[in-house]
Amino acid sequence: RNEKVKALNCIEPVELEDCVLGQYLAAKDGSEVAYTEDPTVPDDSVTPTFATMLLKIKNPRWDGVPFILKAGKALNERKAEIRIQFRQPPGAAAMFPGSKIPANELVLRLQPDEAIYMKANVKAPGLSTTPVTSELDLSYKSRFADTVMFDAYTRLILDVLRGSQAAFVRDDELRAAWKIFTPVLHRIEKEKIRPIPYEYGGRGPKES
Repeated sequence: RNEKVKALNCIEPVELEDCVLGQYLAAKDGSEVAYTEDPTVPDDSVTPTFATMLLKIKNPRWDGVPFILKAGKALNERKAEIRIQFRQPPGAAAMFPGSKIPANELVLRLQPDEAIYMKANVKAPGLSTTPVTSELDLSYKSRFADTVMFDAYTRLILDVLRGSQAAFVRDDELRAAWKIFTPVLHRIEKEKIRPIPYEYGGRGPKES
């Protein structure tokens, strides 16, 4: 828990210029209304329903590595995951001349189905030098099919009964986290920043 607070204290406050804000419109087929058409929401509301933010961590280990947070409502899928993209290895362009090579990526998926998988670029079998993406997959649903997967709060309730605070947030951690976001939230509210519209059920603003 001390290390989490230490890491949060190394994150610079988010700048508005490093954010993309969005607000969802109605679905094309009319099945869902726009955010501002909700009877509980003012017609001129500029409240974002989507945000992408760039975090910068100022410490020797992570300096210069971008951390991108993306969250939104009314998107095409509901999921929570962490994607770690690796730098292109030296010589990749020479190995696959003229090809657009996506980054190798480690994905840690929390919802809807827990999984850990590695997306790596390999040469397609045969005589060509075409790169293809392959996955090394550890899906909990298939690998641990006979294991009961508890809901998110089950572990927390058990920790309460045990008197364990390991998975809970301390007050100094909360203060450190709010220092990162409070300045940009105040600026958004003060300047009435208008979010970019995006379609209900889409992937969010294309600018993100």
